[in-house]
Amino acid sequence: MDKNTITGFVLIALVLIGFTYFSQPSAEQIAEARRQDSIAAVNAEKQRVLQQQQAAKQVSSDSSALMAAADTTSLFGMHKRGQNKTVTLQNELLKIELNTLGGVITDAHLKDYKDQKKKPVQLFSKATSYLHYILPLKEENLKTAEMYFNAEKQTDSTVTMTLNGNDGSTFAIEYKLIPHTYMVNVAIRTNGLERHVMPNVKTISIEWQDSIRPQEKGFTFENRYATLTYKEKNGGMDYLNEAKEKEEDIKETLDWVAFKNQFFSYVLIGYEGLEKAKLKSTPLAEESGFLKNYKAQMETPFDATGKSSVNMQFYIGPNKFRLLQQMNDYSLEKGKDLELDELVYLGWPLFKYINRFFTIYVFDWLTKLGFSMGVVLLLITILLKVLVYPTTRKSYLSSAKMRVLKPKLDEINAKYPNSEDNMKKQQEIMATYSKYGVSPMGGCLPILLQMPIWIAMFNFVPNAIELRQQSFLWADDLSTYDDVIHWSTNLPFIGNHLSIFCLLFCVSNLLYSWINMKMQKDSMVGAQAEQMKMMQWMMMLMPVFFFFMFNDYSSGLNYYYFISLLASAVTFWWLRWRTDDKKLLAKLEENYKKNMSNPQKMKGLAARLEALQKQQEQQKQRLNRK
Repeated sequence: MDKNTITGFVLIALVLIGFTYFSQPSAEQIAEARRQDSIAAVNAEKQRVLQQQQAAKQVSSDSSALMAAADTTSLFGMHKRGQNKTVTLQNELLKIELNTLGGVITDAHLKDYKDQKKKPVQLFSKATSYLHYILPLKEENLKTAEMYFNAEKQTDSTVTMTLNGNDGSTFAIEYKLIPHTYMVNVAIRTNGLERHVMPNVKTISIEWQDSIRPQEKGFTFENRYATLTYKEKNGGMDYLNEAKEKEEDIKETLDWVAFKNQFFSYVLIGYEGLEKAKLKSTPLAEESGFLKNYKAQMETPFDATGKSSVNMQFYIGPNKFRLLQQMNDYSLEKGKDLELDELVYLGWPLFKYINRFFTIYVFDWLTKLGFSMGVVLLLITILLKVLVYPTTRKSYLSSAKMRVLKPKLDEINAKYPNSEDNMKKQQEIMATYSKYGVSPMGGCLPILLQMPIWIAMFNFVPNAIELRQQSFLWADDLSTYDDVIHWSTNLPFIGNHLSIFCLLFCVSNLLYSWINMKMQKDSMVGAQAEQMKMMQWMMMLMPVFFFFMFNDYSSGLNYYYFISLLASAVTFWWLRWRTDDKKLLAKLEENYKKNMSNPQKMKGLAARLEALQKQQEQQKQRLNRK
């Protein structure tokens, strides 16, 4: 082997080694490949769900084609082959599409609402939705998903999907989109089918499922409010667990079943009742592109003679409280309360009534005046603070009275240094409060009054569609988190963004806690003061916990809590600035003189203290016996 050959082999080897080295994936590329593998796994799960949705349809369609070819004399055999044709119905608010294959709604778009891509919100989708009816016949079951319907009597808002039997019998589904609403009337009518229906068949089956697509920016927050909801005919509303896979067999007859996400729903209303309902809700991974998969199987009464129709309605629209109440005007049963407004969750009964009979009325009134949503929340906060101001002032004065009496209470505390005298010390402290006309529990009332309002707003704001895509200051959408500060990597507990309104809420909470603790600390003595030192650390840590909890919550809610706590802190500061401790103490001294000059009142106080002392002695005796 000559020198040139050896040199050639060496160069080839170096080229191969260099190519191998420089062409190997980087750490970033390896990480990206792993991420893509994870996404591929999720997509595989997504495809599995979609295949489950369409498997029955595909298998039935294939078998039907073979059956139609072999048996042309079946009742609706001529409808087992045909062409997919789309029929569009629309009004000012809603556009729906129906397909001749199955004769059902396959797409629905809300014209006045946009998704995150600024396109009309889509609820039904032929890619994921599956709705059909099953009627047991003597020869074979009528499955609408296998049938190509004839579209007849079509207008901009009405159409009749018809199957014609080979003996002149008919099966028809009539659709009517009511003008200026999100309501679609549905009626199933038959003629001449009584001789073909299986004996004792009194119901027609409905199978419905869909994968709910996200419409908002925050997947976790929206997923929390997406629920498969139902309304019992003689009962209340309920829903399947939103956090985990859940399947239920409902024994009670239902009025309606709703496939609901945070701000939109499509609801099937059965006026003859929905019976033997089997409902299932399955949460999906964020990478799947969907929130949840919903399934509903149920039956509704059916008259085989054709003398009466199966009457239903679809509501396909926003979860807007007043709008849902107005849908009662379009009920097929005059005077029937559909209770669709229950789709807007307002909290447990107490908080629900606060929202229903106060918050919503004030919110609607301020909105009609033309204020922006941010200003509306500010005005609601100011109004609430004005309403609770008398109790807030009373609470502060109670703390102030205890503060100016603290030197006298310190003397009592020094008088009883031993722990076994705690009962006597407490009795004397309470007697001092009573003599000076001070109620140590007076500071609790405002907190008790404000907590229900806080919790009511916690339930109202995330469900108020009026805040959706409404901007205020730096937040472009008050219904979801503000993410002016964001980054590409998800960090533990905080995600990929920092909500400024959440940060302001936590800072105002810290300020309010500091002012409140200082007020309480200045009025406490003895063991209470020591306990307060321990409590202050917990109170200071609460805003930190709130930050991690509320960083994903709606900016509107964080904004409300921020201005509410800031207003409370400013109110306490203003009251402290206006209070003259010397004048307050002089007033308490006057109360003391009046009480001491009232023998009857002091006798009653002495009796209560004596009863407390006897109770303490009895407890000691029982302990000594043991």
